[in-house]
Amino acid sequence: MKIDLRSDTVTVPDVGMLDAMMTAKVGDDVYGEDETVRELEHKLAVMFDMEAGLFCPSGTMTNQIAIKCFTNPMDEVICDQGSHVYRYEGGGIAYHSMTSVRLINGERGILTPELIEPEINEENIHYPNSSLVVLENTTNKGGGAAYSLAQIEPIHTLCNIKGLKLHLDGARIFNALLATGDDASAYGQYFDGISVCLSKGLGAPVGSVLLGSKETIKAATKIRKAFGGGMRQAGYLAAAGIYALDYNIAKLAMDHYHARALADALSKTNYVASIYPVETNIVIFEVAEGIKPERVVYHLAEKGILCNTTGPKTVRLVTHLNITEEMIDKTIEIIKQLQVSAHK
Repeated sequence: MKIDLRSDTVTVPDVGMLDAMMTAKVGDDVYGEDETVRELEHKLAVMFDMEAGLFCPSGTMTNQIAIKCFTNPMDEVICDQGSHVYRYEGGGIAYHSMTSVRLINGERGILTPELIEPEINEENIHYPNSSLVVLENTTNKGGGAAYSLAQIEPIHTLCNIKGLKLHLDGARIFNALLATGDDASAYGQYFDGISVCLSKGLGAPVGSVLLGSKETIKAATKIRKAFGGGMRQAGYLAAAGIYALDYNIAKLAMDHYHARALADALSKTNYVASIYPVETNIVIFEVAEGIKPERVVYHLAEKGILCNTTGPKTVRLVTHLNITEEMIDKTIEIIKQLQVSAHK
């Protein structure tokens, strides 16, 4: 039995989701005639108190469309140095939007007004125009750290004063909401754009929705078309997203519980030096001195546990919808029994 803890992107639809997909009412979405897509977009817009939404194939696309909507060539985007929009979207900021990036070293990927403000350029012919701040919730490289609304509000205030737009890469936004206890409907007042991913912990096979004002979504729709993201009978995919929102949000609590259980087991081994605080469903640990993280990943894979390295000293495990309690118990047993010696 393989236990896949590489990412929550490996989830597959259950029977209920597949049934919802196969029975969806569809039309041509490029013509605006797919009622299931419209339902998903409206459902999320209402949930986050935003005016409109746009269904796209991926979170990378929703993020890149948002950045293009909120910047002009020769502008600058401010984000954390480990953020997904910078590290894992193929250089899309430069390629699509022709902007530069100002990187900040946040604490586990979490930015603050005090970190952001000094990086906002004054108006000067020599400097790019600071036009957009991007936050990521939860932070992937930060081990699933979650922004609370209390942390977001002062960043929004700063952006408002300085005339910058604020976009949220909500790759795991529902994990963050569960961890903080915040209400999704409060988010709309703080962000110009929100990307909501459906294909991670919520278990849909494909898709993210970009939320924003009607004006933003109108512009985003044309950009999506230019990016090749216009889909036809996309309601089959949107139906999976609706099902996920209706039935799978509550299940994230078990993912968080499983992550804490894994972290507790790892903390008692001799091959783990430290573990990032576990707030949601991501566990990142630093290996002990003299041990290569690749060896830990290799030895776990030999036992049927799949995970990834995230740096020269770190390993990541991600719990998700398709990981059962039995799988967690088995993983904990293997973690405890595993012997990894230091390399010479």
